[in-house]
Amino acid sequence: MARILREHKARLASLAVLEMGKPVGEAEGEVEKSALTAEFYAEQGPGILADEKVPVDGAEAWVAHEPAGLVLAVMPWNFPVWQVMRFAIPSLVAGNGVLLKHSSNVTGSALALQDLFAEAGFPAHLVTSPVVADPDVPEVTARLVEDDRIAAVTLTGSNRAGAAVGAAAGRAAKKSVLELGGSDAFVVLNDADVDAAATAAVRARFTNSGQSRVCAKRFIVGRTVADAFTKAFVRGVEELRIGDPQDRATQVGPLARDDLRAAIARQVE
Repeated sequence: MARILREHKARLASLAVLEMGKPVGEAEGEVEKSALTAEFYAEQGPGILADEKVPVDGAEAWVAHEPAGLVLAVMPWNFPVWQVMRFAIPSLVAGNGVLLKHSSNVTGSALALQDLFAEAGFPAHLVTSPVVADPDVPEVTARLVEDDRIAAVTLTGSNRAGAAVGAAAGRAAKKSVLELGGSDAFVVLNDADVDAAATAAVRARFTNSGQSRVCAKRFIVGRTVADAFTKAFVRGVEELRIGDPQDRATQVGPLARDDLRAAIARQVE
């Protein structure tokens, strides 16, 4: 899979750029990170999944790992390759199947990944990406979680979506892993190197064009350095190159969807 990802790096990166707007250099980095993940689990998977002996007096005991079955994943658009690979690769190594419900605006990336798993030699349909219309997603997802053929569910997305999927998983008594939104704090103390802090803050806020759960969202700054930090931060933001995400000089591309842009415009206004 690592080899196939690298062979198709340009195509996958181009899809990510066209579908959600990330700068092409970051898109290529996302594919490479996914390839490294495949290599890691290929090498470390057998050890991670090996039987673990447990000391028990008078008996021989061990913990063995077995596949759970089919894992349903509801994934977001902001890292259309990496978000899939970071759950799908270890799930497959552990012997599970994958049902990927990707975000609707990165459908091309989802279907491309489905095909690449098959090209890499995985059995047909082991990774399947159904295409679901946006208005139908809540009902279809709830129905899938309840289906006896689904063993577990994972979601990366909003708190609201996570609450709905988590509740459905709870009713069905199925394992769930939820990665939800945050309001990450960036703290600058009074003894900080202000220029270094501001440089790091700009990068922390605008990685992936600012569209990441772990981007810094609140800046808590010591009173004695607040003015200097603010000036340095604003200067760093003004120096960012905004433009066509297919241009390698671009550091900040467009927001992924018009409704997201409109919501931020309303907040600014």
